[in-house]
Amino acid sequence: MSETIYAQDLPSLVGREQEPSSWLEITQERVNQFAAATNDHQFIHIDEQKAAQTPFGGTIAHGFLTLSLISYLTSEKARKIEGAVMGINYGSDKVRFLQPVRVGCRIRARQVLMEAVEKNPGQWLTKTAVTIEIENQVKPAMIAEFLAMTIVK
Repeated sequence: MSETIYAQDLPSLVGREQEPSSWLEITQERVNQFAAATNDHQFIHIDEQKAAQTPFGGTIAHGFLTLSLISYLTSEKARKIEGAVMGINYGSDKVRFLQPVRVGCRIRARQVLMEAVEKNPGQWLTKTAVTIEIENQVKPAMIAEFLAMTIVK
């Protein structure tokens, strides 16, 4: 169960890693749906036979699919902020795709709060270091510095 905190306590949590998310399998169906939604139909994502002939040995998830899953993966273990009205994706300061995610692999997120600043009364901007791990792999799929704005009443 996620811990509930007050927004003004966010700065005291900087540097503390949260429990990792549950594992999520990356299926060919998910990759195909992402390709359809983004019009990115490169064969390494959707053509299993052709992709099997590449150094990847099969189809891989789009890097931006992995990036798009940050909100979902981090929300599972995110601290709940008392009085929060909404959270808004604010952007990223850094994103690096370090290793492709093969279809059939499972990924999860690790997160560490890097910064928390009240930009305006009731508007908290946070920067979180997010690492997307691939099950049974040493090298992560992706690292990112993810920005979010939380509005509290």
